[in-house]
Amino acid sequence: MSTDTASDTFSSRRAGHRLRGNDLAFTVVITIICAAVLFTTLYPLYFVLIASISDPTAVSTGKVSVLPKNISFFGYQQIFEDSRIWTGYRNTLIYSVVGTALNLAVTLPAAYALSRREFRPRRPLMLMFAFTMFFSGGLIPTYLLYKDLGLLDNWLVFILPSALNVFNLIIGRAFFENSLPEELFEAAMIDGVDYFRFFTTIALPLSKALISVIGLYYLVQHWNDFFTGLIFVRDYDKQPLQIVLRDILLSNQAFSGGAGGAGGSGGAYGQRYADQIKYGVIIVSTLPVIILYPFLQKYFEKGVLIGSVKG
Repeated sequence: MSTDTASDTFSSRRAGHRLRGNDLAFTVVITIICAAVLFTTLYPLYFVLIASISDPTAVSTGKVSVLPKNISFFGYQQIFEDSRIWTGYRNTLIYSVVGTALNLAVTLPAAYALSRREFRPRRPLMLMFAFTMFFSGGLIPTYLLYKDLGLLDNWLVFILPSALNVFNLIIGRAFFENSLPEELFEAAMIDGVDYFRFFTTIALPLSKALISVIGLYYLVQHWNDFFTGLIFVRDYDKQPLQIVLRDILLSNQAFSGGAGGAGGSGGAYGQRYADQIKYGVIIVSTLPVIILYPFLQKYFEKGVLIGSVKG
């Protein structure tokens, strides 16, 4: 009997040892895969950063791969000496902040209402919202509609038409449905709390993760909005940062061609400007969002992944 017990214990230890070995191998493989994905994701950003402060000739000849060569901030100097860049930054900040505030003010109440099962029209309303995800009126009808509404050359065109994103609405609805217990709502009703008060005093304080994540989605959407300024706005004082950076880049590329009058040396000199400014423009346009993202990353698992999986 004692021999059988010892044999079982030994077998259990061997099985546990094999399991730990498998876990170790699995951990090593996952670590290698994650490291490879992390490298392929971060290296392009790192290369753009070192290329923006390196000698463009060294960049074009492939001599810049790990460390910058002949460091120069001439591209950034050219970008920030242009007064248009500050106008673009001001406009984009206004559009991003005001637009995100409006997006949250519209999306969160709508998602909460659609998450309540006693709200009978919620299924037809969700079908109508989902329909707009797959079908739209097209560019020309949209342009004519904005014209009739007086949104052309109006800064509200960056905010009002994109007040609600259906994808974020679905995320919010799933979060409210699965993260707020029904018992909590029933207890609040017994205490005399109505729907609006439950939403403002209980649901919203418990949904900080959702608010942070959806707010970041909307903020990035407004920050990168290039198409709206290109099609619907002609007033240069109302253009966002992305349009201003595009114009700066195009003007330097035109200069790099030498316009046929400066000779070959002038064109090559201009090309050095264009390449360095090109990389600098990428950094200037993405750096604010890259700085903000790590502060909100911790909310992603809690705010979106859990709510979406349960939904």
